Amino acid sequence: MTITTKQASVAKPVPAKAGIGLRADHYVDVLNDHPDTGWFEVHSENYFGEGGRPLYYLEKIAEHYPLSLHGVGLSIGSTDALDTAHLKKLKSLVQRFEPGLISEHLSWGSVGGRHFNDLFPLPYTDEALSHMVERVNQVQEYLGRQILIENVSSYLQFESSTIPEWEFIRELAQKSGCGILLDVNNIYVNAKNHKLDPRVFIEAIPVEYVKEIHLAGHTVKQLEEGEILIDTHNKRVTDDVWALYQETMQRVGKVPVLIEWDTDIPALSVLLDEADKAQRIMDSVHSSDARQGEHHERIA
Repeated sequence: MTITTKQASVAKPVPAKAGIGLRADHYVDVLNDHPDTGWFEVHSENYFGEGGRPLYYLEKIAEHYPLSLHGVGLSIGSTDALDTAHLKKLKSLVQRFEPGLISEHLSWGSVGGRHFNDLFPLPYTDEALSHMVERVNQVQEYLGRQILIENVSSYLQFESSTIPEWEFIRELAQKSGCGILLDVNNIYVNAKNHKLDPRVFIEAIPVEYVKEIHLAGHTVKQLEEGEILIDTHNKRVTDDVWALYQETMQRVGKVPVLIEWDTDIPALSVLLDEADKAQRIMDSVHSSDARQGEHHERIA
């Protein structure tokens, strides 16, 4: 399938601060209160309509805040042909709002034209890597913009996988030029589910490709076979994920950080409180780095 290059839009940068996902429940509060948050991320597909309440509010909110578009329905890893109608709507949204960041998932969610309400992981093989590089290149060429690819949560592993997940996403970024949206909660969930060390993932990712970080809550379920973590996005970030986030910030540096909360939506104040904690950790890590740098300069 050939996708034609189109003129790039001028992005409005997303600052290296903590932001939150914009949800319909909070439209009015955001416009009335203008909360002190760095930026908002929205699910692209929620704004594919030609009018209506979602676009009205997004237009108003975009006057005051930078935006990031986060896709959940493109199914970029599928073997189906890329959905040109979907891409046209995404391109129109990009041109209209000039988001600072555009992201998709390292996953598939459709086959034979049927779409599922899930983000399924791929087998991590050379063949899948070549497929993803080609697909990412097609999307970036069509949009005229770099996209970020997010690592996803998983609950089973493919026997056919021959490449560690962190090497797969690293190779994808290096070969396609995409950025990485590093979901720290997904790294933690997968590490627990598959009995891995999450720090191995963090250490393997080339920091120059990391353009955004996601944080979210997860649910612990007890099964007959043992404990499993589910990436539910319906509660506060856990202490273990906060600790891994702090280590991630120490390595990656200052990048935009998002609090995701997609179900059981709480009051806006809860999301802002989580974002404030993410911001405090970011500031603490980098103020400490700055002090250490000044100390080394004085010694030298």
